[in-house]
Amino acid sequence: MQYTVESDVGLKRAINEDRAAFFRRPDGFALALIADGMGGHNAGDVASEMAVKQMEAIFLQAETHQFASITLKNEWLLQTIKQLNTNIYNYSLSHEDCKGMGTTLIAVLIEGSHCFIAHVGDSRVYHFYEDGAQQITKDHSYVNVLVENGEISEEEALTHPKKNFILKSLGTEETIEPDFYEVELQASSYLLICSDGLSNKLSMAEMVAILAYPSSLKKKGQQLVHLANVSGGEDNISLVLLTAQEEEV
Repeated sequence: MQYTVESDVGLKRAINEDRAAFFRRPDGFALALIADGMGGHNAGDVASEMAVKQMEAIFLQAETHQFASITLKNEWLLQTIKQLNTNIYNYSLSHEDCKGMGTTLIAVLIEGSHCFIAHVGDSRVYHFYEDGAQQITKDHSYVNVLVENGEISEEEALTHPKKNFILKSLGTEETIEPDFYEVELQASSYLLICSDGLSNKLSMAEMVAILAYPSSLKKKGQQLVHLANVSGGEDNISLVLLTAQEEEV
């Protein structure tokens, strides 16, 4: 599995509340993470940092047998995210300057070319393959509920006044229930994990065009961030881009 990680403050924000990371264990298992902190002065950057650092520690210390089956992998993701949620929630209660903080989280546990995805919030995972592209995750947002209920169109959702209102995030409630997905990466496919600073600014067609261009994986990641900034850069922009290709073209 080849990967590249990018995180940019954007053009309008003073600090970067996003965290993006990729970790690989000696036994071959890997973990890709995106966390988009929320709360502004209420320390969204603290929440995203806690989520990534704590999940890294738990992942690197886990026993190999905890990932021995699909059921065990999903159970590990679930219990780890529940623990992170409890830790962030309790921290916010005991630190006045962090009250109300939270973060989105995408965690992708990787074995070979198989990706097990856990999702909370409105950060996204996209799968790009030879015959097309697909958004894997569904946003835990107010406007997505309206879209799924047929009350507004996807085009209307892009400019809805409550488009940034998130219904589920890590650390803002006492309990959490993430969504789970699985993706098998073929040799010519890509998995893009990103914060909404990217997905809000680029269409899927623009993402496809960048990924199809014959350049290195790192250059593709940099170009995605660059186009988000060219398109306004109002938010922090972060991504982890994965491919199962053995060598970069």
